Amino acid sequence: MKPGKPGKQKSSTEHEHHAFLAGNNDFEVRSLDAVCVNESELKHPWWYNFKYLITGMLFGIVLVKSEVISWFRIQEMFRLQNFHMYGVIGSAIAVGALSIYIIKKYKIRTIYGEPIEFPKKSFSIGQVWGGLLFGLGWALTGACPGPLYAQIGTGVTVTIVTLFSAIAGTWVYGLTREKLPH
Repeated sequence: MKPGKPGKQKSSTEHEHHAFLAGNNDFEVRSLDAVCVNESELKHPWWYNFKYLITGMLFGIVLVKSEVISWFRIQEMFRLQNFHMYGVIGSAIAVGALSIYIIKKYKIRTIYGEPIEFPKKSFSIGQVWGGLLFGLGWALTGACPGPLYAQIGTGVTVTIVTLFSAIAGTWVYGLTREKLPH
């Protein structure tokens, strides 16, 4: 079977992937509330990371040029004064939804031939509270995790406080995760 082409029979890589998922209970528990469950067992040379560096730099340039890292634009959005940010966010949602539809419809695989899986998620009230908390932090600081690094890179060094706060919040969540309702 050729990698990247869906077939009627499961490939040995797919069998190994599903065996890994079935035998790893910690992974299974974490997949219930994790965003990414498509874990890859593939190992690559260190220089493969350059493609992620280049992609990140291009993403930063797009964020700067589209003005979505601008504190002023973010404040306009939260004050309902301008459509700019809503247009950017709406476009991202539309592209994401269309991409997921195409991946599911054509059973597209990763570039290494591994299956892409979308597990069913159940609703939790914590998602509402988390979204409200995220929005409040975004409105107060004028930054969210995506543009943080681009803001720092453009010289808005006060954003370093927001970066350290986000890291601290992630660390606290990691410590208290087992005690929180999910």
